[in-house]
Amino acid sequence: MTDPWVALEPGADPVERVRILRRAHETFTEAGTVPRPVRAVVADSWRRSARAGVGPDGTASVELTDGDLGAYRAEHPLARVMPLFRELMGTFAADGEHLLAVCDAHGSLLWVEGHPATRRKAGRMNFVPGARWAESAVGTNAPGTAVAVDRPVQVFAAEHFIRRVQPWTCAAAPVHDPRTGRVLGAVDITGGDGLAHPHSLGFVQAVARAAESHLALLAPEPPETATWELAALGRDEAHLTSGGRRIRLSRRHSEILVLLARHPEGLTGDELLCALYEDESVTPVTLRAELARLRGILGPGLLASRPYRLTVPVESDVAVVERRLAAGTVTAAVTAYAGPLLPASQAPAVVRLRHRLADGLRAALVARRDPDLLANWAHAPWGEEDLEVWRALAAARPTAAVRARLAALESELTAAAGWTRPRPAPR
Repeated sequence: MTDPWVALEPGADPVERVRILRRAHETFTEAGTVPRPVRAVVADSWRRSARAGVGPDGTASVELTDGDLGAYRAEHPLARVMPLFRELMGTFAADGEHLLAVCDAHGSLLWVEGHPATRRKAGRMNFVPGARWAESAVGTNAPGTAVAVDRPVQVFAAEHFIRRVQPWTCAAAPVHDPRTGRVLGAVDITGGDGLAHPHSLGFVQAVARAAESHLALLAPEPPETATWELAALGRDEAHLTSGGRRIRLSRRHSEILVLLARHPEGLTGDELLCALYEDESVTPVTLRAELARLRGILGPGLLASRPYRLTVPVESDVAVVERRLAAGTVTAAVTAYAGPLLPASQAPAVVRLRHRLADGLRAALVARRDPDLLANWAHAPWGEEDLEVWRALAAARPTAAVRARLAALESELTAAAGWTRPRPAPR
């Protein structure tokens, strides 16, 4: 049985296969039905692409350029295995007039290298570093679809959703963090019909596994100087990790860690009381008890007092988003934003920070007017009722689905205003 993830069976006529696929693609774009010869992985991707509002005549947008791209690439985990990618794939790409490409977990291209003439040709469809090739942005393509489904995938010719990409063939495999298992991005080989062979898929799979093994072998930072990572966005209970250690914090301890990470110089007991509790009757004894429990969880020497402060560097996902937003790298900021900060927290300082961060991102998105970024926010759980973003999305991408959702939101807003309007007294 042929592997359903292989684009072209050995011995198949690629010209005939392209003809069949083009007819199938036109049938889908006109009638919305997928003819039988289309592989399941491609058919599913076409449906997702259509639901995301991707048009067959669209193009990729370049979102990261120059300094923004350089800064983002430098801090990305896959930068550590780029020398390995070049060693394993560089000669193959150059000799075969192919391209080596690496994208992040959201389908943004970080590196595109290979044969100069092929790079120039690919540049005409914006297959370049900094361009967004997520499936939700440009439809079915190997790197974007590989990170979307978290599996290796080949895309051959007219299997691509966008017509201008259909002369190309590509194969990509996701690369995972060996410690956490999360997708870091994908490694891709792009070129002509020759890449539709099953060996191309096996090749990129092997390269991806080699990259994961290499990441696993890289020595961790010494414990005494290790930076702890605090993940508090999009979750009610934060996670604190360092090396192989991972701590799940209670809601109150999550709030304390968020505030102490934000204030490395430390906070007094009174400052923490005001920041954490709405109820002014809460006593310092209650806070000291919480801090004592937190100190026991973290281990000796990590939480100091007078003032209360962390004795090791802590990098929070909140700080990452704030830095990128301040630098004007909106795409990178949105990529790092996993959702509202500790959404169930009622601690006054956390609530203020939560609103400030979300409002800053929203303002940047609306000002940027990028339809893909706006769509990602609007379709996220925290953006489903964000009227300001839906209005901006309707202006940038006025599809029927977007206009219908905006009309529903505005109708709900009008109805809510009507219910709260005082009724005239009976005469």
